[in-house]
Amino acid sequence: QVQVVESGGGLVQAGGSLRLSCAASGRTFSSLAMGWFRQAPGKEREFVAAINWSGGRTEYADSVKGRFTISRDNAKNTVYLQMNSLKPEDTAVYYCAAALRYYGGSTSGNYWGQGTQVTVSS
Repeated sequence: QVQVVESGGGLVQAGGSLRLSCAASGRTFSSLAMGWFRQAPGKEREFVAAINWSGGRTEYADSVKGRFTISRDNAKNTVYLQMNSLKPEDTAVYYCAAALRYYGGSTSGNYWGQGTQVTVSS
């Protein structure tokens, strides 16, 4: 089993920035692909970004390209999501997931965190 814990959510004004962190344990972190997903009220959970085991490959949803950056530090067993130029429509619960395989924008999580709330005020 893999344990996944997100942190870093909060309230920010439109145009602001937040950085989410996600720590994973229970399996060799560098063997895992990692992804961020989000779910807004009344909507289905959607893909945000994914990164392969080495950090050499990343993929983003069109809605966040150019504003969000996913990265990882395998020495710290942590993946990050830097979110800039935030918009009210980015408001959602953000989930981190560990994946056994990297499939770019089709990466789906095998192990999920509890989620962290991000609220962007206008």
